[in-house]
Formats: sequence, C-alpha cells, structure tokens
Amino acid sequence: MRALASVAMIAALAACNFTPTPADARNGAVRTDLYQCEGCEGALERDAQTLTAHSRIGPENEPAEPLRVHGTVYLPDGRTPAANAVIYAYQTNADGRYAHGSKESEWSRRHGRLRGWAKTGDNGRYSFRTVKPAPYSNDTMPAHIHFTVLEPGRRPYWIDDIVFEGEFGVTAAYRSERTDKGGNGIVPLERTDDGSLEVRRDIILERHPS
Repeated sequence: MRALASVAMIAALAACNFTPTPADARNGAVRTDLYQCEGCEGALERDAQTLTAHSRIGPENEPAEPLRVHGTVYLPDGRTPAANAVIYAYQTNADGRYAHGSKESEWSRRHGRLRGWAKTGDNGRYSFRTVKPAPYSNDTMPAHIHFTVLEPGRRPYWIDDIVFEGEFGVTAAYRSERTDKGGNGIVPLERTDDGSLEVRRDIILERHPS
C-alpha cells in the first residue's frame, strides 16, 4: 500500500506542474560524474546566439503522433528561472530507432534526424514540437527523449530522460533507479484541445564542481 501511495503522489504532483524545491534538487550535492557524458557534444553543434526558446525536434512531416514538450528551467535553488540555458534533445522515431542521421557529425549520425536545440528566455521557458517516440524495438527501454543541458560558460551535461507516466517500461523497478538528475523526468501525457499530446518537463540546473 505504501508503494502504491508513493506512485500516486508522484503522479499527482506531476499533474499539478509541481515546481521542485531545493531539497528535491539532490540536496545541493555536486554530481561527481557530471561531465561524463557521451554524446553531449551534440549540444555544441549549434550557435547558441541563433537559438530561440521554441524549436522543433526533427522535420514537421515526421510520421508519428504530434507531441509538444515544454517547461521551465530553474537555477539550482529550484525557484529562480534560468535564462540562456541551451537544451539539446534527441529521440527515437515511431519505430524506436535513431534513424536517418546526417553526415554533419558523429552525433548527427548516431542520434538520427530527430534532434533539436532550444535556448531559454529570461523567464526560463522552452518548448519543442516533435512526435511521440517509441520504445526501443527490443523493448529494453521505455519510450523516452534524451536531454542535454548547456549553461553559458559551462560544459554540457545530461539529465534524466523524459519518460511517460503509466506507459510501457515505467515500472517500480525503473523508478527506483532514477536519481532525478535535473529534476523528475517521469511526466504525464496530456491531450490538448486540438487532439495532440503535450508534456511538461521542468528542469533544475545542476551544481558544478568548483
């Protein structure tokens, strides 16, 4: 009963667009593996000066169900909006594959064509238009969207993927392995008035090694 109550509480907080507190932001701990991040170089492949707060992951005609991802990025205090933070996102397609990458770089090939960049405004907000990803074809992972964060003057680092509350693979065992890097990435899917899907993923920036 206690485990079920905990799951219900997490879902309720997420549905209410819960804003994390400093205690939820890993109690201010500095992550020792913060910069151990294969593929985070992808965040550097666009000039931050050219980015906006609203972007796309992949082409508009990608064949899958439309999805909007949005949220607010906060400083490590969990309350103050963070401006000029770049978010690099990439994901699988409707077949669960990182497919049809370009020859631009190693990461454009490995991450596929469904990738995008956004930069927060003064209010800390960002959004992506994309499609709903599928789980890996071998069913080893839930459907997810990878997020890398690049703060001004810092090295890029990864945070917990977006995964969808109540969907395949988001089990109690999966939850137990999450450490809420960048805040809670397990988010509920919501259906908007136009019939498309939407999720909110707020982010708490990590503290950096001195």
